[in-house]
Amino acid sequence: MDADIVVIGASPAGLMAARNAALKGTNVILIDRKEAIGNPTHPANTFFKGMFDKTGETVDQSYVIKNLKGAHIVAPSGGEVAVESPAHFLDRRKFDEYYAQQVLKAGVDIRTGVESLNVIRNEGIFSISTNEGMLKSKIVIISDGINSRIAGLLGMKPIKYPRDIAWSMEAEVEAPGLGEPDMFEYYVGNHAPGWKSTYSPCGGDRATLGVYVRRHGTDVSSFFDTWVERFKKIKGLEELSFIKKSVGGDPIAAIPGDIVGEGVMVTGGSAAQSGIGYGMHAGQMCGDVAADAIAKNDVSARFLSEYRKRWNQEYRNEYYMGRIALETLRKMTDKEIDAMMQVFEGEDLSFIQGTPLNKAIHAAMFMLRKKPSSLLAYRAALRRK
Repeated sequence: MDADIVVIGASPAGLMAARNAALKGTNVILIDRKEAIGNPTHPANTFFKGMFDKTGETVDQSYVIKNLKGAHIVAPSGGEVAVESPAHFLDRRKFDEYYAQQVLKAGVDIRTGVESLNVIRNEGIFSISTNEGMLKSKIVIISDGINSRIAGLLGMKPIKYPRDIAWSMEAEVEAPGLGEPDMFEYYVGNHAPGWKSTYSPCGGDRATLGVYVRRHGTDVSSFFDTWVERFKKIKGLEELSFIKKSVGGDPIAAIPGDIVGEGVMVTGGSAAQSGIGYGMHAGQMCGDVAADAIAKNDVSARFLSEYRKRWNQEYRNEYYMGRIALETLRKMTDKEIDAMMQVFEGEDLSFIQGTPLNKAIHAAMFMLRKKPSSLLAYRAALRRK
């Protein structure tokens, strides 16, 4: 046996799963196909403190590029609502390296440049074939991205609604003073069906622009090009300099599916646990349960299902409410979205606490009390296919 647990994928969730399992006394190997930790293909580079607080971790300024105060939610007509919630723009390389050091200190054997080719379970032992040889373990934790090939090889479908992954294109751009504002801007409407377009200032002259689109395929470049031209008009910019682009997917509200099997667990984006903070918290739960299973010498799906139970208690209602909200948004016209947003314009929403998704749920309740007629569009959109 090479290890008690092999973690496949050094995502934030994978790092936390490996660290927590090792801190409880298990022998852990973490493998990742990238040559270095902190080089994700499509990095999430922002988070809200309310979401990150779920992890119990403290934000370290060594990996923060810019601290922000919250977000402006902008309607198609231009009306906006300010949601104050401390947030951070990250240097993802430094962020991942920061947690990789914690993983190493916990005693995890990190191996980069290692690609997992196949996983087979025989008589309770996993054999993980890689480009550098075979590894054997009692438990495999999968955290290799939203299109998890390893989960597929094991016959698992860890994302319940994969067609609802929000496919994205994001670019780092530059223009005088573009990175100076202290609020994100999220634009909702039919220019980005089902989710949002984003403007994230990261200091000085730099910012990121992105689109996140649901149920329109994986290529969202046309939506992105339209968003860039629209953004330039909104900000009165003649030109933008592009530094780099990235593409990927956000499994927000795509809902976890099969995340536990005999000796196997799936966490992070691979399990539709979207967002850095939420993914890390899920990874912590996963690593804790995996270590307990090794200690009890019981790696059955029944024992490991404690991980699913803990996740459900913490997040199930929030994720399903989020799914309802995004599905409704996807079906609404721009006129309906404008009518809904008008309810909040000029209102002080600072009394709403918690994560951004909790804020949205409480905001909907506020809308119902404030102006019940404004829910007519919401209800009509919900009924439409």
